[in-house]
Amino acid sequence: MSTDTSSLTTEDLEFLRRPLHGFLSVAAGPLPPQPLPVWFEATDEGTIQLFTAPDSVKVRRLRRDPRASIVVAAPVGERERWLSVAGRTTVEPDGAHELCRRLAARYWDLDDPARADALAGILAEHWVRLVIHPETVRRYVF
Repeated sequence: MSTDTSSLTTEDLEFLRRPLHGFLSVAAGPLPPQPLPVWFEATDEGTIQLFTAPDSVKVRRLRRDPRASIVVAAPVGERERWLSVAGRTTVEPDGAHELCRRLAARYWDLDDPARADALAGILAEHWVRLVIHPETVRRYVF
C-alpha cells in the first residue's frame, strides 16, 4: 500500500475512469460512517465528483463537517486493487445535471428505453454536485 497525500496519479485517474462503483462515506460525528455505493467521476483537475439530492442526509452531514471519502475497488476476477480518496468536500449548486448525463452514459446502456426513461426521470429532479478535494490518497495493488 502506498500513500500520496497530495494528488491522484495518472494511473489512479485511469482506474477511476472505469465504470466502477465507489463507496462514499461522510463524517458523521459520533456515529460510524455509513458507506453508500455511488456513481462518480474523476476530473482532470484530480477531484472526485458525484451528484445527490440537495436535502439528502449526506449533504446535511457535509454541511456540518465537510470530510468525506470514497473507496473504489476492482471487480472480482481482476487483480486485487483499491483506491481510497479522502478530503474536504464542497456542495456545488451547478453542474449536477450534466454530470448525471455523463455518468448515466458511463454506467448504463442508454439505447435501452427503460434506462433512457429512468435518466429522464432523474433529470426532472433537482440535484447538487459533491466534489471531493483529495487530501489523502491510499492505493493498493496486489
